[in-house]
Amino acid sequence: MNDSNGTNDWLFEITPKNKFLSFNFKEIWQYRDLVMLFVKRDIITVYKQTVLGPLWYLIQPLFTSVTFTIIFNNVAGITTGAIPPFLFNLASITVWNYFTACVTGTSDTFKANAAIFGKVYFPRIITPLSVVISNLTKFGIQFCIFIAFYIFYFLNGAAMSLNPSLLFFPLLIAFMGILGLGLGMMISSVVTKYRDFSNLIGFGMQLLMYLSAVIYPMDLIKQKLPKFGWIVEYNPLAYAIETSRYMLLNTGNVSILGLSYTIVVTLVIFFVGILLFNKTEKSFIDTV
Repeated sequence: MNDSNGTNDWLFEITPKNKFLSFNFKEIWQYRDLVMLFVKRDIITVYKQTVLGPLWYLIQPLFTSVTFTIIFNNVAGITTGAIPPFLFNLASITVWNYFTACVTGTSDTFKANAAIFGKVYFPRIITPLSVVISNLTKFGIQFCIFIAFYIFYFLNGAAMSLNPSLLFFPLLIAFMGILGLGLGMMISSVVTKYRDFSNLIGFGMQLLMYLSAVIYPMDLIKQKLPKFGWIVEYNPLAYAIETSRYMLLNTGNVSILGLSYTIVVTLVIFFVGILLFNKTEKSFIDTV
């Protein structure tokens, strides 16, 4: 309304949040029902009109593991010790798929949800967060397949044993989700201005997979390619994958220094992702 001087004196004014770093857990908890609705949407709509439906969750890691076993273990001669090569690959791919799904699912947050963001208010970070949570369902299904093959190989005499560190495996998956969320938020902030960047995500994830010790032990790359082994050593994902195999298959080594490095990098990427996400959400509607 106008006062006597002709200036506007509004009772309420809605403006973007001024905090550069904002991750309000209380507000997110208040919108927990909306989070679950988004999670349900992500799970149902992906394979709603497909013939095989959720079976695609099973087909993809199985075919990928078979392909990697034939090419890299049988043809290229990469050894996995006492662990069956197929089970070695399946363990790595199961963990890697969760990280990949988190990154790709959150990398187009602003572009995919522009219509919703432009009409109603809710904490925008709920959208990428729901993707990370919904992907746990996919991971759970694929992990059950891994357990089934683990039991099969164990009953057939494979030299495998459970590792007590398996109790910390959920914590490792949580950090993989946090890392995927942070990286996805960073990418989504860039995609709003540079659309062609989204075309590089698929290629980039494939390249990153080969640099993350998914299909080979970390010690092998140090032996075969000592000049390029530093690339893998500076990759925090490589330590996460190597640790996951140690927990699930009791093979390989766990580097405390490498894990500490992975945790620090994960937290840094997560907080940088929040910074860019919060900055982008204030003005992205003008560029999307």
